[in-house]
Amino acid sequence: MSKLKEAFEERLSEIEVYLDLLESLERQVQHGPPRFGEGTRITVEQQRILYSGVYLQLYSLVEATITQCIEAVCTAATDGDAWKPSDLAQGIRTEWVRYVARTHEDLNYENRLTSALTMFDALVGAAPVSPFKVERAGGNWDDKQIEGISRRLGLDLRISDPVRLQTKRHVREERGALVLIRHLRNRLAHGNLSFVECGANATVSDLRDLKEITAAYLREVVVSFSESIAAHEYLIPGKRPVQIDT
Repeated sequence: MSKLKEAFEERLSEIEVYLDLLESLERQVQHGPPRFGEGTRITVEQQRILYSGVYLQLYSLVEATITQCIEAVCTAATDGDAWKPSDLAQGIRTEWVRYVARTHEDLNYENRLTSALTMFDALVGAAPVSPFKVERAGGNWDDKQIEGISRRLGLDLRISDPVRLQTKRHVREERGALVLIRHLRNRLAHGNLSFVECGANATVSDLRDLKEITAAYLREVVVSFSESIAAHEYLIPGKRPVQIDT
């Protein structure tokens, strides 16, 4: 199992454990208000708050997964000092230039000159690709953003038609699964929606369905990024090592 897949499955298992707890709670509700042992009764408001926590966990899973996938590409491009900036595919090279030259930052003249000289020295000296990061769209990850960052990096995101259609299908408020998760997470984070309101009308079955759709999509994202890295898609075609079938 790849490191990316292992990290994904580990985070997913935490959500599944949490859903098991909510399912047990929901079963108890059928026989009257659930309690902690023989003591305090769990209120409807508390139950809704617990339900709303699933949306936060699912968003965290989405963001962690795509962040680790992007970082894995950057690491591969700098691994072993094997590649020069000119070896990088256009999308990855653009991100390297953006990071080294700090083109996305508002710099004064001196800092802009320093950044330009750093990149100049790396290119003229044919130095290996230095460590870099890809600017993130923090707080806004959903399937549309994931597909967008893949295009930006020049990587072929391979998602099967059934999974793509399932992810795009509206599940609530005319939003697909990942768009809904991102929307609710942001509304909770910005205080536009209370946890009680967010968890209202939700069932464990609904939340499990949302988890399954999200997991199916992210699994294919992980596989796609892993295959892109293995095929050295972050390099220009002429620099990609020949793949030998065994």
